Amino acid sequence: MSELRAVDTDRAPRAIGPYSQAVVAEGWVFCSGQIPIDPETGEMSSGGVGEQTELVLRNLAAVLDAAGSSMHLVVKTTVFLRDMNDFAAMNEIYARHFGEHRPARAAIQAAALPRGCAVEVECVARTV
Repeated sequence: MSELRAVDTDRAPRAIGPYSQAVVAEGWVFCSGQIPIDPETGEMSSGGVGEQTELVLRNLAAVLDAAGSSMHLVVKTTVFLRDMNDFAAMNEIYARHFGEHRPARAAIQAAALPRGCAVEVECVARTV
């Protein structure tokens, strides 16, 4: 069995439970869901879904970088939304962060998200 490496960076919010920000295994990065917490202050964004998505994807990019990956190596994302009516606003920010890269994606409306946030994103990526 290959070795698993837990990812831990202070450029993204610390895990708020018994889990890792990401785990690297055999060239794959499995990122835990990121929510809109500012890693510098530990405070959650009080902005709308667009502002929250911006922070979530910056956090996700920081975790990927610490894992030896990047947004352009993401294979699959899962987007959790508190309200599916926020999809267009989230999607606009999401598209800007991924550019021409188009990973597979699922978008799900969740009854509740951690700390009452509007959006959470997790992903699977390859390492460099």
